[in-house]
Amino acid sequence: MARVVVDVMPKPEILDPQGQAVANALPRLGFAGITDVRQGKHFELEIDDSVDDETLAKIAEGFLSNPVVEDFVVRRLS
Repeated sequence: MARVVVDVMPKPEILDPQGQAVANALPRLGFAGITDVRQGKHFELEIDDSVDDETLAKIAEGFLSNPVVEDFVVRRLS
């Protein structure tokens, strides 16, 4: 068994209202120096050795993300 992490983030040109809400709240909560926040999704998959990188990319692109507005990164941890 191996562990794979897929991180999905809005593309840089896409407005991120959730990230903006967090960035606006931080100074009110006493946290200074934060200039921007982007909020995304984090998935951890347990896979067996038969799952190749091409299949993982298809899963990330076709199911875990919306490739029109989001980018993704697939990393094998073990």
